Amino acid sequence: MPTLSEIQDKLRRPLELERAQGCQNRAVAGGMEKLLDNFARPFPKVREALRGYGEMSSEERGAALETALTLLTPAQTAPRAPTRVENRPKLPAEESAGPLPPGTELSKLNFGPGAGKKFTALGLYTLRDVLHNYPRRHEDRRALPSLAQVEDGQKVTVEGVIVSKHRRTPRPGMLILEATLENAWGERVKCTWFNQAWIEKGLREGLKLIVSGRAKRFGKSVQVAVEHMESVGEGGHSLSSGRIIGIYDARDGISQEFVRKAVQTALTRVPPGDYITARWRTQYGLTDLSDALWGMHFPHDEAHLERATARLRFDEYLFLELRVLLQGDDAILMGKRFSATDDDMQQFEASLPFTFTNAQRRVLYEIADDMRGEQQMARLLQGDVGSGKTAVAACALYLAWRDHYQGALMAPTEILARQHYASLQTYLTPLGVRVGLLIGAMTPKLKAEVQARIAAGEVDVVVGTQALIQEAVQWHNLGLAVVDEEHRFGVMQRRKLLTGRPDVLVMSATPIPRSLALTSYGDLELSIIDELPPGRTPIETKLIQDTARRQAYGFVMKQIREGRQAYVVTALIEESDTLELLAATQLADDLKVLLPEARVGLLHGRMSAVEKDAVMEQFRERAFDVLVSTTVIEVGVDVPNATVMVIENAERFGLSQLHQLRGRVGRGSAQSYCVLVAGEHSQKTRKRLKIIESSTDGFVIAEADLKLRGHGELRGTRQSGLDELKLGDLSNDLEIIERARELAKYILRHDPALSHPGLAYLRAELQARSSQVAYREVI
Repeated sequence: MPTLSEIQDKLRRPLELERAQGCQNRAVAGGMEKLLDNFARPFPKVREALRGYGEMSSEERGAALETALTLLTPAQTAPRAPTRVENRPKLPAEESAGPLPPGTELSKLNFGPGAGKKFTALGLYTLRDVLHNYPRRHEDRRALPSLAQVEDGQKVTVEGVIVSKHRRTPRPGMLILEATLENAWGERVKCTWFNQAWIEKGLREGLKLIVSGRAKRFGKSVQVAVEHMESVGEGGHSLSSGRIIGIYDARDGISQEFVRKAVQTALTRVPPGDYITARWRTQYGLTDLSDALWGMHFPHDEAHLERATARLRFDEYLFLELRVLLQGDDAILMGKRFSATDDDMQQFEASLPFTFTNAQRRVLYEIADDMRGEQQMARLLQGDVGSGKTAVAACALYLAWRDHYQGALMAPTEILARQHYASLQTYLTPLGVRVGLLIGAMTPKLKAEVQARIAAGEVDVVVGTQALIQEAVQWHNLGLAVVDEEHRFGVMQRRKLLTGRPDVLVMSATPIPRSLALTSYGDLELSIIDELPPGRTPIETKLIQDTARRQAYGFVMKQIREGRQAYVVTALIEESDTLELLAATQLADDLKVLLPEARVGLLHGRMSAVEKDAVMEQFRERAFDVLVSTTVIEVGVDVPNATVMVIENAERFGLSQLHQLRGRVGRGSAQSYCVLVAGEHSQKTRKRLKIIESSTDGFVIAEADLKLRGHGELRGTRQSGLDELKLGDLSNDLEIIERARELAKYILRHDPALSHPGLAYLRAELQARSSQVAYREVI
């Protein structure tokens, strides 16, 4: 026979559920009056408060429930509407536990037997680690439905007392554990566990459990295949029901309950400080850190979870921007100061055989503004192939020369350096600027001569490769360094060029979404040439299946007969049974048979730089008609006579990479073509490659690539720390990134060393996050 206290508890729980569901009279099958008939006879005042509940308005129901719950609950523990603080799950010993620094090692706290090994397996070592070990997703377990309302296949959470248990082995190697739970209103549900022998010793009659899993209906009865289980202690406090709960990444043998209790302990032991001041929180519309951490792990509603996620996502980008701005301690350096007058820019443009586009003119003024400032310019100039980046860079070098400074342009390959050398001679020599070339292929004598002229100031602009950063190169007065395709160099290689703190302009023809550029190149301001010069003929792109490959090469042969040349690109050099890609060497042999009239050359990544340059030079001089290559030609020289690009197994490439490869043609006045040969025929592949077929805008394609593949595959993340993002989504977070970057720049502008006592917590958190990134790089 149940005691009066047990009946009181059975009555209170569905009333609390009804209140949580918004007083819709759905918490109990048959309505609230049904519950009163079954359980409320010993409590006449409760029955009176809820009489006629079904006919009441929502407001009247809410008031009636509050009255009834007050009658059922001792006054000192009467439930109240949840608030930011009061909704926190309580620990029994919370009142006596003292605050601890976030860096406190978990080994110094008692989490129970075996906890140390569990934390190590999860990669958690300090209270801070636990706080920022965010759930991978959340489940709404506020509604514990009446079993009569459960649908077949629905994910449910049920709380009840074990009234019976059973084990059976229907066949060797299979164990099924069954326990029947009785919920607050007397309904019973059978719970099952498959091949989980360790669960059995924790199942005993009379134990109160909360289980979650997929429901299966058998007539009026319900069976739940248990995915998560938690026992409810004497205090009745649950971390896994009656709320929105977090689901964490875990390992075998480590329960969600263990992780949640660890998080709860960490939240109650760490003091409620914040590394973002109240003024900044108000300015950027952010909640405080304590509320955000509680809201991420134990939100009391959707709004709480939303504001928590917004705050912690902002934090991720803030610390990412601070880290990249502080890389090498060169965030706020004084640089050269140029006059960079409008007259000089107009004089340069007047000497060109064309006029700048509006986009070129806009970014040129952004560069000139930086050059006029006292701080060292560090700017990324982005633009699609053919957008005119080199002409803009040439104008910047001209502005530096007008103020009697030297300029440098560093390219990743010798053949690209020669191309830039020829371009700058065309742009600058008529204006009186002396342009020189310094590359590794020069003879020692010629190198020494060029180096001597550089040191004497007899060369105004030097174009070269990494030869520019050798110790033997002494600059007379370096004022501006232009670095082409910076991601091909290491960060330290770029910095070696910065002796004397010249202004720095980085160029990239690889379209990068603005959100990724602001984080990957966080130490650089961003300028984008998003307009192509008029009169350019768009490259026609065609997607075909590999079954139509013969027709594709028939078209290639037609172009060759008209005096044109073609690239054919594949991803591998050697045969691979697993990837089933045509190797470049085999493909070259195949094409010699398929195109007997064509002269076929081969270029691949195992060649030395000298060999690659020699092959490209031969191709440009029309020594052969078809160049079979791996992706080493992704960034290369202009071959205006090449009008066809065939990309084998195009599905193996990212969209941005395909766009870069396509940009190797279309360099001349003739119509050019790109043929994508798909070896995979799925709808998903076809849909993805159709993006390339239908668009020639590199930035549109890069945005699509970011959404499809994520940031990790578009650019190395270890250098930038992007792999630390747990909540951030670069494809949707541009506005947040820009706001976080604004705050990071403001902080460093006023305190580059973060030395103010008020920034001590911010500095400590930055160091903690930076050390985690460094640790991941080591392992």
